[in-house]
Amino acid sequence: MQIEKKDIRALTKEQLRNFFVSNGDKAFRGNQVYEWLWQKRAHTFEDMTNVSKETRAMLEANFVINHIKVDTLQRSEDGTVKNAVRLHDDLIVESVLIPTETRTTACVSSQVGCSLDCNFCATARLKRMRNLEPGEIYDQVAAIDNESRLYYDRPLSNIVFMGMGEPLMNYPNVMKAIDMITSNEGLGMSPKRITVSTSGIPKMIKKMADDEVKFKLAVSLHSAVEEIRNEIMPFTKNFPLTDLRESLEYWYRKTKSKVTYEYVVWKGINDDKRSIDALVKFCKYVPCKVNLIEYNPIDDGIFQQASEEATNAYITALEKNNIVAKVRRSRGKDIDAACGQLANKS
Repeated sequence: MQIEKKDIRALTKEQLRNFFVSNGDKAFRGNQVYEWLWQKRAHTFEDMTNVSKETRAMLEANFVINHIKVDTLQRSEDGTVKNAVRLHDDLIVESVLIPTETRTTACVSSQVGCSLDCNFCATARLKRMRNLEPGEIYDQVAAIDNESRLYYDRPLSNIVFMGMGEPLMNYPNVMKAIDMITSNEGLGMSPKRITVSTSGIPKMIKKMADDEVKFKLAVSLHSAVEEIRNEIMPFTKNFPLTDLRESLEYWYRKTKSKVTYEYVVWKGINDDKRSIDALVKFCKYVPCKVNLIEYNPIDDGIFQQASEEATNAYITALEKNNIVAKVRRSRGKDIDAACGQLANKS
């Protein structure tokens, strides 16, 4: 019976060093291999050119590198790039590169499918198949960094966790990936350029605050009226707005970091005065800003983009109450870059 090899990137640097010592080699060899895996982004052990053939053969015998592969790359007329990313077990996730004049943003996935059941979301129709490993999340960012340099002649500037999946339902792996993305031994990006977007899981928002994370928090709110929120995002029946509010107040007390609310206005669902007033009230609990997002319909169902007048009514009410609000236009429409609609951020 063949034993399944472990992905070498699941090992810490210390574990790699110990592996080499226990196999009669020097500890520094672990540092060398670790650098190849993360900073130099090696896809195979053969890539590790300053490591002896014997050592590479030993690594090959004991481990695999479960690197992602960009299966299909599509470029939109507006410059957006969508990657269909194939994982080692042939499952597919998506990541998107969103360019503006001054920056390039990576929108990355954290799960294959999604744990939640938001009725307006295409990913929610794919039940969660598994969590992504830290290396698979890291690889998406590294691939988009390469694409940013290739197509826009500049390194990736921002990352948003707004692709497939609920990041806080894959908390340990997302945190490990961010640690490597921000480490000087990895991509060396500033955590202030990273935004983790959640549909609103109070206990995990508190955990992030307790863990003293340095990245930004966005919440896909979409309604501050309890029954509307429960209707469009059924899982929120377990996470009422009072609990969400308390967790966000806790977040701000601990981190002093503003919250961004992601909010789609839909025709006949949340485009009325009651919904506007409820959002204004909710925004007063913690310092925040609001991104009103243009919706990409996933079918001809009940979720349709609201009128310009309805969106403007939100903007007017929010600005009147000194709440920063911006409209985010959908990107990559011609390539159906679904996560791009949430990722066009400032």
